[in-house]
Amino acid sequence: MQTMVPTASLLPASRLPRSFALQYAGLLVFMIGDGVEVGYLSPFLVQTGQTEHFVALLFTAYGLAAALAAWFSGLLCDIFSSRTIMTAGLLFWVLPQILFLGVAIPAHSPALLLLTYGLRGAGYPLFSYGLLTLLVTTVRQDRLGRAVGLFWFCFTCGLPTVGSIVAQLLLPVYGQYVTLWIALLGVGAGGVLAILPLPATPRSQKGSLKDIAPTLRETVRQIRHNPGVGLACIVRAVNSSATHGLIVFMPFFFTSRLGLSQDVWIRFLEIIFASNIVFNLLIGFASDYISWRQTVIWFGGIGSALSCVGLYWIPLLYAQSSLFAVYASAAVFGMTLAGYVPLSALTPSLLPDHKGIAMSLLNLGAGSSVWIGPFIVYAFEGAVGTQGIILIYAALFLASAILTFFITPPPLTRPDRPLNSTAVPQPEGLPS
Repeated sequence: MQTMVPTASLLPASRLPRSFALQYAGLLVFMIGDGVEVGYLSPFLVQTGQTEHFVALLFTAYGLAAALAAWFSGLLCDIFSSRTIMTAGLLFWVLPQILFLGVAIPAHSPALLLLTYGLRGAGYPLFSYGLLTLLVTTVRQDRLGRAVGLFWFCFTCGLPTVGSIVAQLLLPVYGQYVTLWIALLGVGAGGVLAILPLPATPRSQKGSLKDIAPTLRETVRQIRHNPGVGLACIVRAVNSSATHGLIVFMPFFFTSRLGLSQDVWIRFLEIIFASNIVFNLLIGFASDYISWRQTVIWFGGIGSALSCVGLYWIPLLYAQSSLFAVYASAAVFGMTLAGYVPLSALTPSLLPDHKGIAMSLLNLGAGSSVWIGPFIVYAFEGAVGTQGIILIYAALFLASAILTFFITPPPLTRPDRPLNSTAVPQPEGLPS
């Protein structure tokens, strides 16, 4: 068996750029392209003849592929390097999307839609979480909170905030179908921008697929010895489940139930993520000086549970009298979701000698949220309706706060006072 080489050693400090500016910029452009469809793809597919129930299934299939890709992204980065995995992610996004747009949609084929859109689900996790793994294995410990905060700032700025704004600008001019092709070009440009500046992996350090099995066995062993890593995976899955579920059923709640326009819904979604963008960055910085775990418990779990309930009741009560109140509920929800940002710093601190494994589990949670959110809609909306789905999401947020209480970082990395740069001499990846 080939010896595992940490990602950081695959990209030696002497060959790394002094900052990750181009990678952050590429991530932003990539996620803008990915986010263009978020506000209107579900209604668009219904307009082409698919049922709302099938669209929920389609998004679930997409999420399952995303979950698997997210899980393996950290493991594969340890074996093949982050650059290789990011390249694979770009290809998994672009090639299935060409078939989705060029073949599946014109053919009105549910089977082809499931196949092509499902495969595309592997694209963005391999690309983005490959970059996230690179960050957590190269950035100094005392700067890790702000590094991952900036990562999630770029991620959520594109998906779907700026992506939705771009969609609003393009849709009146080019229509729904052509806009999806334009988004494909944006994804390709962002991927190339992020990947090209990274150095190639030395041939002597390249792994093979046969290294995956022992790495999976090591992952199981680490979960047994460090159950907090498994809990972090579950908490991360809860973090984004609601947002991925909202885009399936909330457009119809806004337009059919409340009588609002699609523009109001898209703006509501933009505000959620615009607020989340700002607070991802602020909380990422602040959590380095407060406490990673306490931030997740109180601001993330409990805060999101309360604000999630408001997403239903405030629009229901004020949709016809005060759009300001409706938009305010979106802003508060986006703000509280940012409370989960420190998980990206807390989780690798639980396995300081196996950060690739830690990130693979965290990424598994993030990817799982992409199918869990729509699956809850698919499985329960017929029985409990919109209100019931919202309450299920709120209960999951509360459960995540309880689980985080049992995640205990090692004494040397307790985030109540993060490590100084001299405590863990990791390569610097982010400028002061």
